[in-house]
Amino acid sequence: MFVWGVLVGAVFGAIALPIIEPGILSARNQQSYNTSDDLRLDALPVDTVQRLSEISRHHSSQTEATIQSTTVQRGSNLMETLLRAGVPRAEAHQAIVALEDVFEPRALLAGQRVEIALDKNATPSLLSVVIPLDAVKSVAAHRLDHNAFLSEAVEKPLTVALVGASGLIRDSLFQAMAGEDVPDRLIMELIRAYSWDVDFQRDIQRNDRFEVMFETKVDEEGNLVKTGEILMASLTLSGTELRLIRHELADGSVEYFNEKGESVRKALLRTPVDGARLSSRYGKRKHPILGYTRMHRGVDFAAPRGTPIMAAGDGVVEYAKTNGSYGRYLRIRHNSTYKSGYAHLKSFARGVKVGSRVKQGQIVAYVGTTGRSTGPHLHYEIFRNNAQINPLSLKLPTGRKLKGSELESFQANRAALEATFSALDKPLQTAARN
Repeated sequence: MFVWGVLVGAVFGAIALPIIEPGILSARNQQSYNTSDDLRLDALPVDTVQRLSEISRHHSSQTEATIQSTTVQRGSNLMETLLRAGVPRAEAHQAIVALEDVFEPRALLAGQRVEIALDKNATPSLLSVVIPLDAVKSVAAHRLDHNAFLSEAVEKPLTVALVGASGLIRDSLFQAMAGEDVPDRLIMELIRAYSWDVDFQRDIQRNDRFEVMFETKVDEEGNLVKTGEILMASLTLSGTELRLIRHELADGSVEYFNEKGESVRKALLRTPVDGARLSSRYGKRKHPILGYTRMHRGVDFAAPRGTPIMAAGDGVVEYAKTNGSYGRYLRIRHNSTYKSGYAHLKSFARGVKVGSRVKQGQIVAYVGTTGRSTGPHLHYEIFRNNAQINPLSLKLPTGRKLKGSELESFQANRAALEATFSALDKPLQTAARN
């Protein structure tokens, strides 16, 4: 037998609640959650326990509670979940009404975990409902008296720390960075950021070097909760250093800039598919199927069937269907001067059709071998004023160039980041960020 207020704090505070992957709740069309057993969340903070202990003094009876951990079933909702756990309908309704002050119960998805405290020997029997939303956030409703619940949104405090990693490239940039425990998501972000200036099939050489510094968020015990953004990176390729600095501008937009304050974002990507091998260049060649020499007005990238293809730049899809020997073919109009074409596709990405607006780096199609093709590859074309040109020799215009006070702010940010990174022990070390 326990005093009820103490029970809520002690039992819920001690429970190890499996946490839902961050960001999943906003994906309303997703059918289920991904759970992680590596993260834990205390259900109630100390001040909440103290308030509930004060409330419990108004209850004259002793309470013996049971804790149930359940999940929302597919096609179900919070009401049905509470009823299935044995909560009386009227009490479930009270708790849900209270939760609506801090949460939208209809946003729950299949697989969401719900923690319920019940006293089946008393009326009313529902003591608390706790719903962990992600690695740091939860919502809860706790009984005040026979007719009311206290609702609360709880957020676990996190500390931002900076992580630095560096190393030599032996086989590929991806393998080298993964070997130094850089998360896959950040590796792909870095590859995309460099794709305007680096041909990853030709420019990366053995013993080239990388450096990167990125944010992490840790809890009070120092456990990693989630990773943030890349703040600074450097690739040294054949002795030439290419540095990127992430910088937020006064208007709130964020871009990567080089050391001169020039955006690394270009009009078009040189290579719109990651990890592919350049298998055929622009120019005259002996056709592998027809057998005679003809002009090859694009470049070919060999890659496994189904490899994602990215839009070379922002634009509007103007062609998306079968096109003779090109097989499935996609063409994007970027502006009045430039277009890009993608041939021999396995399929188009969902939602990509004539008239669709696409963003640079967005997946628009998948590598295939449709049409006149000897194997899975992407035939990539660039049109300038409707004439095909060599994508690899295209002089790409740069993006924004910082000036005046914006440039001064950027250079101050750059100096601070470089000083912090220099102080870190590589290949892996963390430091608290002010």
